Amino acid sequence: MSLSRRRTVAALAALPLVPPGAGPRTRTVWIAGDSTAARKTPDEAPETGWGMALPFFLTPHLAVANHAVNGRSSKSFVDEGRLGTVLAGLRPGDLLLVQFGHNDQKAGDPARYTEPWTTYREHLLRYVSGARARGARPVLLTPVERRRFDAGGAAVPTHGEYPAAMRALAAEEDVALVDVQAASLAEWQRLGPEASKAYFTWLAPGESPNHPDGKQDNTHFRPRGAIEVARLVAAGLRERAVLAARDVRRLDEPVPAAWITY
Repeated sequence: MSLSRRRTVAALAALPLVPPGAGPRTRTVWIAGDSTAARKTPDEAPETGWGMALPFFLTPHLAVANHAVNGRSSKSFVDEGRLGTVLAGLRPGDLLLVQFGHNDQKAGDPARYTEPWTTYREHLLRYVSGARARGARPVLLTPVERRRFDAGGAAVPTHGEYPAAMRALAAEEDVALVDVQAASLAEWQRLGPEASKAYFTWLAPGESPNHPDGKQDNTHFRPRGAIEVARLVAAGLRERAVLAARDVRRLDEPVPAAWITY
């Protein structure tokens, strides 16, 4: 896929998704984040961002505008003007979900790196204050965990102090927080080292035409994983009363991987 076509697809994918026949849109759930949430193109399949699956767990009067982009940090998303684009579209009553941390950790890349207790918090605060200034509600999401296990088979955290820094900021600024890091770590622990591979982009040679030699990716999801992380997000939004019972659906029901489209 050409760069220009990829950008066109990404721009269209970021528009709010409203199911056919849903009637007037009352609120939009916006997503600012990285590749773990981002919409993927057909040549990236079966890699799937959890933002692609979030609409399955929201009722039709909520639209989803997924502006998450591969490789971005809380800093680079701002520096590239992407936060400005999101803020320009926010309306009173909308939600802004903010999930960064994976790429903020890259100390060797000054375009993306942030320090957990200083610049990371400073950048997150820009999302929070920007949403509030427009009458929207910001929600901080700790970064979803990678798939990593120790020699004893215990799931181990990989995000250092970034989740703690986000939790502290949420408490200080009275911002709703969904602790996706803790919830996903518990889910990977429940599944264990082998079963959890089915949630990530672990592919055998020949399994996918986009990855003929196979792939072992412990960060990005395949449809099954994206669906379950989206379920964790929707459940967290409901548990923290960010969304009401009428706003969510299927939290305890199976969602077929075939529903994912690229």
